[in-house]
Amino acid sequence: QKLDAINNEQPTPANLADIEQPSLLSGPPTPIRKISNIMEKLHTPQDGPSVEHHHAPHFLPPFLHSQLLVGKHVLKVESINKDQLNALFNIAQQLKKEERRGRQIDTLKGKVLALMFFEPSTRTACSFQSAMQRLGGTTIAIKPGNSSLTKGESVQDTVATMACYSDVIVMRHPTKGMVQQAAEKSRRPIINAGDGVGEHPTQALLDVFTIREEIGTVNGITVTMVGDLKNGRTVHSLARLLTLYRVNLQYVSPDSLPMPENVQNYVHKRGIPQRQFKTIEEALPTTDVLYMTRIQRERFADQQEYEKVHGYFVLTPKMLTKAKNKMIVMHPFPRVNEISTEVDCDPRAAYFRQMEYGMFVRMALLSMLTGRF
Repeated sequence: QKLDAINNEQPTPANLADIEQPSLLSGPPTPIRKISNIMEKLHTPQDGPSVEHHHAPHFLPPFLHSQLLVGKHVLKVESINKDQLNALFNIAQQLKKEERRGRQIDTLKGKVLALMFFEPSTRTACSFQSAMQRLGGTTIAIKPGNSSLTKGESVQDTVATMACYSDVIVMRHPTKGMVQQAAEKSRRPIINAGDGVGEHPTQALLDVFTIREEIGTVNGITVTMVGDLKNGRTVHSLARLLTLYRVNLQYVSPDSLPMPENVQNYVHKRGIPQRQFKTIEEALPTTDVLYMTRIQRERFADQQEYEKVHGYFVLTPKMLTKAKNKMIVMHPFPRVNEISTEVDCDPRAAYFRQMEYGMFVRMALLSMLTGRF
């Protein structure tokens, strides 16, 4: 009913000029190398073995150079604009091509990425580590249980310390807003890898890139988000980022775990239609992207409440017979039981390809933050 009331209001047309800019990209702009310098390096012969080393590949047309994110924090998706998104995806596509040609890229040689994860992570931590190493850089990491945090050191002091040893910091923390607080104390760019139930901006970036690569466009599609929409930081970021395109959003969740009202209001103000459904089957026929998420056990104080909604929505091969032939199924993972493993062999199951796309997007992001590409 709340969603119906929101949709009945007069929406404001989506306009990139209306999107606030400061929260994602903070800090003063840093001068960027002139394109002539880049091209000069490109044409400088390299000595050594026959392995192709790409010291300074040039992936961006000149008009997109102003969209680089050199020295900026990446904390939220709300302030990223379409040109910056296009620049990121342009670099990611080119990096993917270079990798698949077997070419060695060392544009971040000499750079160090610090990984600070105060919550468990498989895909985000490993993909950032892989991204940095594939670009020729190195990584360092701390484990909270083995650091001076156990002695009472503050998160801010730990971040300030890691900034002394690295060029970029990737941070995840269970408390919403903690990464933002840490960024205020860091002289190095910080990437938010998830802050509690807040946001997960790089997941949203790789999600949109996945849609582009799999479907060919983001405009004119219907995206259906399923699961724990209340606590799922991935869907919070994705819903916001998708307002840069002409899309329709559909939500399927337990009554107790709806998409937060502040996210719905943000989407509505940008003129994006939203609909709520009780079941996956109801939403499936019009869906182009089915975005599944797990019910997040760690966000429940009462485990009995978790058990009530655990297994509420499960995608099966039988259900997919009612879906579009070119629909894709995405999932930020980890998966519990919300997608049957029998779905994995369906060509519409894009979630493992989504993981690989994510590595290239994070390679591109690290390139844009350091100004090396």
